[in-house]
Order: sequence, then C-alpha cells, then structure tokens
Amino acid sequence: MASVGSSAEASASVAGRRLVLLFAVLQFTLLLDYMVLMPLGAALMRDFDIGPARFGSLVGVYTLASALTSLVGGRWIDRGDRKRTLLALYAGFVVATLACGFAGQFGELLVARALAGACAGLMNATMMAMIADRIEPERRGQAIGTIMSAFGVCAVIGVPSGLGLAALGGWRIPFLAVAALSALWWLRLYRALPRSPVRVGAGRGSLRSPALALGWVLSFCIVFAGFLIVPYLGAHLNGTLGVDLRDLSWIYLCAGLATFAVARGIGRAVDRFGAAGVLAVLMVASIIPHLWLTQLQPGPLWQTTLVFVLFMALTSTRSIPALVWLIGRVPPPLRGRYMAVNTASTEAASGLAAWYAGLMTGGDGAVLQHFERVGWLAAGVTCVSLCLLAGLHRFGASKGASTTTTDCLTPVARAES
Repeated sequence: MASVGSSAEASASVAGRRLVLLFAVLQFTLLLDYMVLMPLGAALMRDFDIGPARFGSLVGVYTLASALTSLVGGRWIDRGDRKRTLLALYAGFVVATLACGFAGQFGELLVARALAGACAGLMNATMMAMIADRIEPERRGQAIGTIMSAFGVCAVIGVPSGLGLAALGGWRIPFLAVAALSALWWLRLYRALPRSPVRVGAGRGSLRSPALALGWVLSFCIVFAGFLIVPYLGAHLNGTLGVDLRDLSWIYLCAGLATFAVARGIGRAVDRFGAAGVLAVLMVASIIPHLWLTQLQPGPLWQTTLVFVLFMALTSTRSIPALVWLIGRVPPPLRGRYMAVNTASTEAASGLAAWYAGLMTGGDGAVLQHFERVGWLAAGVTCVSLCLLAGLHRFGASKGASTTTTDCLTPVARAES
C-alpha cells in the first residue's frame, strides 16, 4: 500500500512538472508579444505617421483591455473545463497577434492590440487557477517561480531575437513570428494539457470577504510601487545617467539573466520558508534599489548595472510569493474569478502608476527631473504593502477555520507556517 501511494505521488509530481513547463512556455509567448512592441516604436511611428502619444496608446490599450475583460469575464473561468477556456482564449490571442502583423492602418493595429490584451489577461488568471487546482500548496512557489522566470528568458532571448527579425524584414515580422510560435504551442497544449474541470460548487460563493478584497489592494500596491519607476527606466539610464544605447542592451541582458535565476530561487524559498515571510523580505529589500536607482547620478557603468540588476531582480520577483500567498486563501470554486479581478487590479495599478509618475517628473531635453520623488513614493507604497500583508496574515491566522475558505485555508496555512 505504501508503494502504491508513493507511486501515485510520484506520478502526480511528474504531471505537475509537465504542467508547469507547458505554462512557462505559454507565459513566454504572452510576454514576448507584450514586450516586443516597445522597441518597435520608431518604426511604427514612421510607418503610420503617428506621434509618441498615439504610440503610447498601443501600449495602454493592451493593459486597459486586459483589466476590463478580467473584470467582466472572470466568472467564465469558473464554469466548465478550464482547459477549453484556456485554449479558446489562446486561439483569440493568436488571431489578434496575427492581425497585428497584417494591420494596414493604425486603427486596425489598435484594435488588434486590444484583443490580444483582452485574451492575455484572462489567460493569466486561468493559468493561476489551474496551478492552484493541480499543484500542492507546498510546491506552488517553485511552480509559479518557474512560470515567472519566463520574463528573464524573454528579456535575454525573445526581445533581441524579435528586434533582429525586425531589422531584417520590418516591424511586422516579429508579430508574425510570435503568432506562428503561439499557434504551434496551441497545438502542443491541445494534445498535452490535462482536462481541468472546475470542482463541484463552481459559481457559488462570494468574493465579498474583507480579507479577499484586501488581497486585491495588496496586489495593487505591490505593482503600483514598481511601475512608478519601470516605464521610465530607459529614459533615466540613457538620458539622465548618460548610458549609451549599446551599453543599455547589455545592462538589460544582465538584468534578464539575474531575474531568471532569482525567480527560480524565490520559488524554492517560498516552498521552504512560506510565502508571507519571503514576500516581506523582498518588499523590504526592494526599497533599497528603488531609492538608490532614482537618486543615482552619472558614474561608472558597473555601478549603474549593479543597481539596475538589483532593481529588476527584486522588484519583478515580488509577484511570485504574492500570488502563492493570495491564491491559497481563495476557495477552489472562486479561484478563476478571484484571479481575474486580481489581474484587473494589477493592470490598473501599472497604468495609474505610469501616469502619476509622469505627472511627478519633469524633463529638460532627455534628462528626467525630480525622479527621486518617484523613488520615495515607491518606497512609501511598499511600506503600506507591508502593513497590509501583516494585517492580512494576522487575519488569516485568526480566521483559519473561516467558512468562506474552509476547503483551502487549512493546508495553505500549514504550508506557510
């Protein structure tokens, strides 16, 4: 009997690792589609005869559509088989990305980017719900860390490859390449992804619990703090600190490699020490590069690289323990809807943070002014996040047997203790 149990456990572990790898490549294609647009700005503005503001709308409409559809379509994720939901959304994403490559007018490209963002937002929520359904709490940190490490791979391999294709054949080629890669991976998911029916009771229950609602606020604050700085990193490094564009590509390469390595390590640390503790350490540690980078003056390239790598590695990996900690406190029948609203919260945070940071900073030519104010605000919001985390952790400990989360709080509480 013991051998049968251990065999079943080993089989489940292998199935879990296979699911994580499938989702890691899927996440890579989603990130590649999002990230490849930004370096193509000059070519798009020239071909469509548009200014920076209209190009910015191509970036903004992606996140806006993701946020809106996550709010409206979240209930759909908790109905029926999540595999079919994910495949339907991924098919829409492939069509939208293909439409980007064939867009003949700016309006067509704008609509295609909106459709891609709408599908991507719900796909991320569906992936996280499936991970929570099929991966044991004590292994979720490593699973989500592996999926999130796709950001580093995309920065190191994906974006430079996309830019190389654009240099050879124009800005349309990267979108067509992403669409082709995504279509091939859709076929792989269709064959290899296990069915994932929603558990009995789907559609029942409420997300009105104060603890669940405050979880969205925590996610909002974590992303808001980071995106006060992230959209202006290129301008700060190149314009204010005088980093040459050729050196900038190497700095991003170093940051991508570091993020990939740190994400895997953070995932393992979450499973060993608990998500709440790792998240608290990361938030405290990230305050240092937030303040250091935004107040940095022109100096040696190694110093700029060190600060930038610390910023990216610590800031971008905070979402790993945050997701593990939050999703473990949601009943299985509500996970899809909860993660959909969480996606909407983080997308709104990134857009609002970029807009507000733009109001706080000024510029004299290419040089950003008052950028240090943004760093202090990011540090302050991170401190608010720490207070929220502490309050939610105490609330969860005192309400461990709450009827709204009975079916998932107990094992997660054990995994995080």
